[in-house]
Amino acid sequence: MNVPYALLHKYNVPGPRYTSYPPAPSFSADVGPQEYEQILEESNRSGAPLSLYFHLPFCEKLCYFCGCTVVITGKNHSPAERYFELLKKEIAWTAERIDRSRPVVQMHWGGGTPTYSAPAALEALAAEIRREFTFDPDAEIGVEVDPRVTTRAHLEALARAGFNRLSMGVQDFDPDVQKAVNRVQPYDDTRRLVEDARALGFESVNIDLIFGLPHQTAAGFRETVARVLEIAPDRLAVYSYANVPWMKKHQAVLEPHLPGEREKFEIFSMALELFSDGGYEYIGMDHFARPDDELARARRNRTLWRNFQGYTTKAGTDLLGLGMSAIGSVADAFVQNEKALVPYENAIALGGPATTRGYRLTDDDRLRGHVIQSLLCHGVIDKEAVEKRFGIDFDEAFADALERLETCESDGLVELEPREIRATTLGRIFLRNLAMPFDAHLPKDAQKPMFSRTL
Repeated sequence: MNVPYALLHKYNVPGPRYTSYPPAPSFSADVGPQEYEQILEESNRSGAPLSLYFHLPFCEKLCYFCGCTVVITGKNHSPAERYFELLKKEIAWTAERIDRSRPVVQMHWGGGTPTYSAPAALEALAAEIRREFTFDPDAEIGVEVDPRVTTRAHLEALARAGFNRLSMGVQDFDPDVQKAVNRVQPYDDTRRLVEDARALGFESVNIDLIFGLPHQTAAGFRETVARVLEIAPDRLAVYSYANVPWMKKHQAVLEPHLPGEREKFEIFSMALELFSDGGYEYIGMDHFARPDDELARARRNRTLWRNFQGYTTKAGTDLLGLGMSAIGSVADAFVQNEKALVPYENAIALGGPATTRGYRLTDDDRLRGHVIQSLLCHGVIDKEAVEKRFGIDFDEAFADALERLETCESDGLVELEPREIRATTLGRIFLRNLAMPFDAHLPKDAQKPMFSRTL
């Protein structure tokens, strides 16, 4: 796909990733522990299936590009051991308030580095979760792993615990780039881990890459893409480096060495072309999957969904977030735990949840969230379906958004038809930009940056 540089430059503006609507900056302390208990009661009345997310924040080393909430402890694993014990208390508190008849259809462990901890500790945590919740026999159970610290013993323990999906960060195989971002990860180690996972029966392997890192060039990244194609993962994510040093101060060390805007876009365009030619279907934004993967099938039949874990096939679930900084999407609310380790541990030690902020959806939020989900997941907004579901006149309710999209239509990103709004093939690269006109929470004149750039 030929993506004009002028267009990439024009639409490279700060904007949300829309893993929720409204995005997390709209959350407030109005939703706390007592409200969370009430939200869980409301959730039980819905009877929706469950998705579980566990945040395991520990890492041995800090990757300088990282935008996640992490705790760096080196070889000292004692903080993680205490964290696991408190996490089990949070699991028990939450499970007591959840109807056991509600099946868990999805679970994901993220971080941090979940495989920072010993295999036995991971297996014990998984067993505790299964004792407290009812799992669907076909549940999708995934974990993020770091090839630098993940052994075959880790994979064997995870397989015994029922995990069937792996996601691993690669970012770039170029040694100069790896050294600059403080993540030296040999290709052979990564490939060996994928081969071990397949031998142990893991159904799906995902690899994450990042473009826009220090010392990256289109030629160098082409070699990384070639090596990833040799590994042949089931899914791929090719993220734009989110440079937010006002939030993650350690990223400042990378700024003098970042590629220019034109070079960064050349890297992205090249990766998009090579992965498409290599047999992967472009899902949208930064995700690829093999055409026979359920993620690709869900996009085609319009059952794809998006939540705090990114694109998923598990629509209609209530997402329970457990662990430090974890975010949940439960009933008609978002909730988030304490972001820092000590406040999280103190809250759980007192016997309650660690909820520190959240958001209660309004009717307008539900309407706009549905429209944005439709656009990001399917590339299409069916106006008539929205009108029937929400009892509105679409063109009247979204007159301002439609006016703002006219420029996008002139640029070939979207087709504004009487009955639907459809992103073009080119426009699927710019889905975040196409969603922003429908966002009533975007600050008109932000005093400080809130989001990374869209491309």
